[in-house]
Amino acid sequence: MEKWEEKVRTKLKTRKPKEIWALFKDFFNLHKYFPNLKNSYGLHGTNGEPGCIRYCLGGSIKTDGGGDCIAFSKERLLAIDDVNMSLKYEIVECNIGFEGYESTVRISPNDDDDQGCVVEWGFSVEPFPGMRFDDLVGKYEVGLLKMVMAMEESLKNEDV
Repeated sequence: MEKWEEKVRTKLKTRKPKEIWALFKDFFNLHKYFPNLKNSYGLHGTNGEPGCIRYCLGGSIKTDGGGDCIAFSKERLLAIDDVNMSLKYEIVECNIGFEGYESTVRISPNDDDDQGCVVEWGFSVEPFPGMRFDDLVGKYEVGLLKMVMAMEESLKNEDV
């Protein structure tokens, strides 16, 4: 079966790659920055080490029967590379339709100058009913932008 694959990117003008990387590699605490996540925490293993699993709790979603349920996913960290500032994870269980999902996040220096960095979030997932590829990519673009804005704000508060 063909998979949907895409990479979305955003640039941060004022934060160094290592500052943003430190927040991403805190794998169990994604909820601090990711929009729509009510909570996330470790289920298994040591935070930031391959094999660890986080539980992510989202908001209310509609079920096929017309009722509501709370979105969740269990995500396993597959690889982490501090030198290249990248991590790879997979969804091992969820109720949001993702099957065969893997994702990679990379932080790199900004191409334009010495300031800032680029955050790239790539994903691969089997197509699923009720979602168009372009709509999913749009959700990733908005989610990444909101996430890095929250990270910048968090770091700005630490600077004070």
